[in-house]
Amino acid sequence: MASVTVEQFAEAVGIPVERLISQLEAAGLEVKTPEATISEEEKLELLSFLRRGQGQSEADEAAITAPKKITLKRKTVSELKQKTAQGRAKTVSVEVRKKRTYIKRSDVVSKEAEQIESDLAERRRLEEEERRREEERRAQMLLEEQRQREEEERRKAAEESKRKVEQEPALKRPAAEPPTAAGETEEAKQGRKAKRGKFDRDAKFEREELHVSADKTGRRKKKTKLHVVAGRAAAAPQQHGFEMPTAPMVREVAIPETITVGELAQRMAAKAADVIKVMMTLGNMVTINQVLDQETAAIVVGEMGHKPKLINEGDMEAGLLAKDEGGGELVARAPVVTIMGHVDHGKTSLLDYIRRSKVAAGEAGGITQHIGAYHVETDRGMITFLDTPGHEAFTAMRARGAKVTDIVVLIVAADDGVMPQTREAIQHAKAAGVPIIVAVNKIDKPEADPNRVMQELVVQEVIPEEWGGDTMFAQVSAKTGQGIDALLDGILLQAEVLELKAVRDCKGRGVVIESRLDKGRGPVASVLVQHGTLRRGDILLAGLEYGRIRAMQDETGKAIDEAGPSMPVEILGLSGVPNAGEEAIAVDSERKAREIALFRQGKFRDVKLARQQKIKLENMFSAMEGEKKAEVLNLMIKADVQGSAEALNEALNKLSTDEVRVKVIASGVGGINESDVNLALASNAIIIGFNVRADASARRLAEEEAVELRYYSIIYDTIEEIRQAMTGMLAPEFKEEIIGLAEVRDVFRSPKIGAIAGCMVSEGVVRRNCPIRVLRDNVVIFEGELESLRRFKDDVNEVKAGTECGIGVRNYNDVKVGDQIEVYSRVQVERKL
Repeated sequence: MASVTVEQFAEAVGIPVERLISQLEAAGLEVKTPEATISEEEKLELLSFLRRGQGQSEADEAAITAPKKITLKRKTVSELKQKTAQGRAKTVSVEVRKKRTYIKRSDVVSKEAEQIESDLAERRRLEEEERRREEERRAQMLLEEQRQREEEERRKAAEESKRKVEQEPALKRPAAEPPTAAGETEEAKQGRKAKRGKFDRDAKFEREELHVSADKTGRRKKKTKLHVVAGRAAAAPQQHGFEMPTAPMVREVAIPETITVGELAQRMAAKAADVIKVMMTLGNMVTINQVLDQETAAIVVGEMGHKPKLINEGDMEAGLLAKDEGGGELVARAPVVTIMGHVDHGKTSLLDYIRRSKVAAGEAGGITQHIGAYHVETDRGMITFLDTPGHEAFTAMRARGAKVTDIVVLIVAADDGVMPQTREAIQHAKAAGVPIIVAVNKIDKPEADPNRVMQELVVQEVIPEEWGGDTMFAQVSAKTGQGIDALLDGILLQAEVLELKAVRDCKGRGVVIESRLDKGRGPVASVLVQHGTLRRGDILLAGLEYGRIRAMQDETGKAIDEAGPSMPVEILGLSGVPNAGEEAIAVDSERKAREIALFRQGKFRDVKLARQQKIKLENMFSAMEGEKKAEVLNLMIKADVQGSAEALNEALNKLSTDEVRVKVIASGVGGINESDVNLALASNAIIIGFNVRADASARRLAEEEAVELRYYSIIYDTIEEIRQAMTGMLAPEFKEEIIGLAEVRDVFRSPKIGAIAGCMVSEGVVRRNCPIRVLRDNVVIFEGELESLRRFKDDVNEVKAGTECGIGVRNYNDVKVGDQIEVYSRVQVERKL
């Protein structure tokens, strides 16, 4: 390498020039200016000087600078001659490369020595640990032997003291009465049996439990010596630790609401196969992983000889959901009034007049198909009204209305009288134990007869006050407004008598009246507050759903921040659409609400699975007998609100018969989407949209896959069309109708055709293409069909009564004079459900 200046070298090394010049002078090199040049030898001298200054010797320096690994490479080239395909010679160059690496021996030896030293240290450490564990084991054994010796000495001392106590009565007894085996008294026998006690051979089979003696240490003991007492040998009492129980153990088995077969067997300490055998004797075919309900599990436990103990897994929510009775001051609240009655008797029209709005005009078909909650301000206070549907399919809605109400207003049309839904509403009100106020509507009509209505209600045990009963009657007209004020005064008077009160200053609690899925707002629940105050922002738990209240609205759509007792509100913010009739409770923590909701959902799934998998014995026998399988009409129901979906599900299931059965594979709330169409396609079902429609993607998929979509807005039309569809699925029924009768007068033999019957048609008409029967002495001897029908020499299609003809019966030649040929036809009869 060429010489460089001091300045260039300082820049390459990365130190100041002045420091480099001072180091060069200290090393004995005559360099004083930055422009002076430095050779390679001078650089090495400077490096040696700096190493010596740090305490390194020449040997260390040599060791550091000496290479530890040397790699040698060698390359040789040679030529080969090779012939081509054309026969010419071609020279090919071959290059061979060799590479060899040499490692310094001292490094290898040092590494091997370090490895050996580490192995020896690890071996010494393991031996030390093994020796220490062996010493601890020996010390433990010595302590155990010492403890056993002490226990043996204590046992011997106890036996010696017991023996001395037994010898004292024998020494004091007179010599004239020595106990002998032959002359043993009855008292001595009883004493000997009492002394022998539970070790008697006969008594040990009466034991029911397994016991272990307290002094058993797991080690065998030496046999005790015989002691001579009063001239006879008596062995020391032998004690043993285990005896086989001869009677079964009776356990108290805790049974939750749902339990699997395997878990139930484990709690009874029995085999799962035994539990399955018991279930088979009860008529249920189950597997080890199948879920049983609480009632079935209790029967199985009783059959296996154990005591069932039914437990309620809802204890975790009992404390949270317990009603706060003394949480605040009781204040008066508005009455909750339910309008009930038969369809088209004017319930919604009456409420419409009270509210001064047009509610009935918006109902499809002029009938109410939703349960609505409204509050009305009057001069004497507020009244909350619940309007329930009158159609027979909405029984569950009317039952919910009766459960949450304080007063039932029964609407009866003066021109129609008591109808089936009127009687049903009376039953719901009596079951709920609430007072009834009868409003006789439509008294403005000329054909109105209020007295007839009162007489019909007396038959239903609804007696007016004018006739000595306790039921208030009011004659009203929803069209003209006649008697409305008297009805409201009667409602408020009844509310004052009931003294309705509730706590206002506490967490809100109510019931879900109705729920639906709004496309823009999500799940919407109509809640009637019964206790406390419900505020915007509260955490609400409603059945299987929960969530924070994002917004609250009254029945007119006006936003409100809080709702007190007897106030109906619409709530937004729940995680899903709750079931109508579920209890809604405001809780403190969202985490707790989520835990309870998930727990309820899991329990609901388990109970549903347990019910679905239950197979009754008669069903199994009917399947084994090979009975004819019924036709199934699969349906999927999507409705606008939860109550309508529930009513449709119940009404359509009631249409099922032995031959055609309705199966609702799914029902939900909200519009029809693409996943609903896919489910209907997989299950070959018809989609019913009740006041809902399918979106664009769902319609496109339904058209491509030919899935039937049916839209309805009136429940009458839905039930009627499904009934017609089921009627079309019924198996055809045929009826036989006799159309003619011919009497055989003579028989002619033909070599080509066979026997020809000369007949006289006595009744009806004989047709060529109809089936026949040959009767002899009014007994059927042959069934078949005609082969030929002739009138003189001509073939004819039919012969009327009073005319002679020749009849040839196909495949039958044993026709005799006096026989009768009956001609009939099969007619298909239209079947109805």
